[in-house]
Amino acid sequence: MRPRSSTRHGIRRRLAALSVLALGAALAVAVPAPASAAARVDNPYTGAKAYVNPQWSAKAAAEPGGSAIADEPSFVWMDRIAAIEGAGDAMSLREHLDAALDQGANLFQVVIYDLPGRDCAALASNGELGPTELDRYKTEYINPIADILDDPAYADLRIVTIIEPDSLPNLVTNAGGTAGSTTQCATMKANGNYEKGVGYALHTLGAIPNVYNYVDAGHHGWLGWDTNFVPAAQEFKKAATTEGATVADVQGFIVNTANYSALKEPYFKVTDSVNGTTVRQSKWVDWNFYVDELSFAQALRTEMVGQGFASNIGMLIDTARNGWGGSARPTAAGPLTSVDDYVNGGRIDRRIHAGNWCNQKGAGIGERPTTAPESGIDAYVWAKPPGESDGNSQPIANDEGKGFDQMCDPTYTGNGRNGNNLTGALPDSPLAGHWFSAQFQELLHNAYPPLGGGGGDTQAPTAPTGLTVTGKTSGSVSLSWTASTDNTGVTAYDVYRAGVQVGSSATNSFTDTGLTASTSYSYTVKARDAAGNVSAASSAVSATTAEGGGTGTGTLKVQYKNTDSSATDNQIRMGLQLVNTGTTSVNLSTVKVRYWFTPEAGASTFSTACDYAVLGCGTLTQKVTTSGSSAAGASHYLEVGFGSGTLAAGASTGEMQLRFNKTDWSNFNEADDYSRSTNTAYADASKVGVYVGGTLSWGTAP
Repeated sequence: MRPRSSTRHGIRRRLAALSVLALGAALAVAVPAPASAAARVDNPYTGAKAYVNPQWSAKAAAEPGGSAIADEPSFVWMDRIAAIEGAGDAMSLREHLDAALDQGANLFQVVIYDLPGRDCAALASNGELGPTELDRYKTEYINPIADILDDPAYADLRIVTIIEPDSLPNLVTNAGGTAGSTTQCATMKANGNYEKGVGYALHTLGAIPNVYNYVDAGHHGWLGWDTNFVPAAQEFKKAATTEGATVADVQGFIVNTANYSALKEPYFKVTDSVNGTTVRQSKWVDWNFYVDELSFAQALRTEMVGQGFASNIGMLIDTARNGWGGSARPTAAGPLTSVDDYVNGGRIDRRIHAGNWCNQKGAGIGERPTTAPESGIDAYVWAKPPGESDGNSQPIANDEGKGFDQMCDPTYTGNGRNGNNLTGALPDSPLAGHWFSAQFQELLHNAYPPLGGGGGDTQAPTAPTGLTVTGKTSGSVSLSWTASTDNTGVTAYDVYRAGVQVGSSATNSFTDTGLTASTSYSYTVKARDAAGNVSAASSAVSATTAEGGGTGTGTLKVQYKNTDSSATDNQIRMGLQLVNTGTTSVNLSTVKVRYWFTPEAGASTFSTACDYAVLGCGTLTQKVTTSGSSAAGASHYLEVGFGSGTLAAGASTGEMQLRFNKTDWSNFNEADDYSRSTNTAYADASKVGVYVGGTLSWGTAP
């Protein structure tokens, strides 16, 4: 590996040893020689025997089928100050290190995870230190860990650290101006204590010659968009050059820590197209540049080298829970009926949304820990030990600083970070880090590559019966069915449209949205239990959506996101973007976009504004007009036009952040507005119209 400073935190110990030696020369006292540090290597995993945590191993082996993975190495988590000395019946850091020596291991893996204001966007993993307690982090957490790791007794161990999961990426995406932003993340960005804490940890631990620091770098479903990718790399560089740290203190980066993103997606690529529509335009990919963790990790490595890190840095990928095997695993590409059917039918990652992160249903053990499996990848590792909960599904009082995050509640319908979808979480989960047997059994059952021994429950639920259409609109179909039975209990129902899964429900009802008016759809439902066993499909039922008020069928579509959480304030705000789904370019000067609403009482004149547009606000025109429609919520519309330019095939205009108000600034009531929706991530908007040359090309007019 690159040259490192040999300065160590134990310098006071060495000076004391030198004093003893000097004294010993006069007194002829023999002093034992200190242990020699392990020679530094380019990849710490090469030729290494990794430590197996005996406490985790015992829990795994006690589970039916768990012996198949009980001997796999995983990381030890230092998730609070008390963990250093051992909290409850948990082993202390020093006891773990001693046990590693007893096993004859020469590689020890530990997660450093207790920043001030920790994980500002997920309450389940909030920490014990407040946003301003940086000094406590340094003196009560990092320094004691460094003193232990710097003990000459452990000098022959290669010690791999993961530095602070879910910290720096939150500053990029959740610290202001986005649907997933929180005040806690904005605070941490403003005070700089994430960057200072990470920098201090890198500098302090990096001064120990046998420590290899890997910085957490989120995952592709978090940072894979062009608006996040380079800013994230710049943020990592900033933290790595703060509080005395340098890029030489960083061995590499880790992605997918404690997450579920598929390692590889074998049945579709980001460059694929279906009927002229690119995979990037699918709801699942949502314009991301990456569809799996391997491609993201390799690209991020290249970017970090470009940011000034050493050319031989390596990447780790957490594969503990991203196998996605079992009966739901696709074996071929999806159908070519639409880009969404193609992606949903063929994707390995079976989550409802890539933003779902808590105790995911259907997940499985992934690739076993492996050294140098791909170019630029130091190892596949198990950072999150399988069977340890991501968070509690209901509030639980505790003294660990861990809150209740609704993303761990299977009945919660989501937020901006997961596109307002169900969470896909398993029910009855304990606090983060506590043993969760049901999750462990599910992970075993859905392991990929499959495990030799299998395990646990193998009985599938009965097929749902009585599937019925309970309602429909021009853009949605509502369904209900009779509950299935199972020997251990049904945890979810997966809903399929034309054989492609479109969602899951923890109850026996579901509404499928985003449909086309006057169109027939066929549905089936399957039941699933906690072990991942899936029932046979229900009998199919068909439904034809209601007629719309003039549905367009052109090659343009509009996507919308709600940027205003209040429905009763004095402005209407939104984000819009046009997408050309056709095979030829479109002259934008012929295009108008209409957003229908009602102004209620107050002034009948309006002011409009553009806060940001990729095309430039100066290229847009806006006006509010009376629609003449008697439809509910649609007496007026905002019309957006384009002064000039063309939109290439497969291209998007990019984001347009728009707002308007009545000239007397009186309040609106948007709750019943025809075009308004509550989604805070971009999604196809069937009630926002696109007109080309005066003819409706997309959407349903009121």
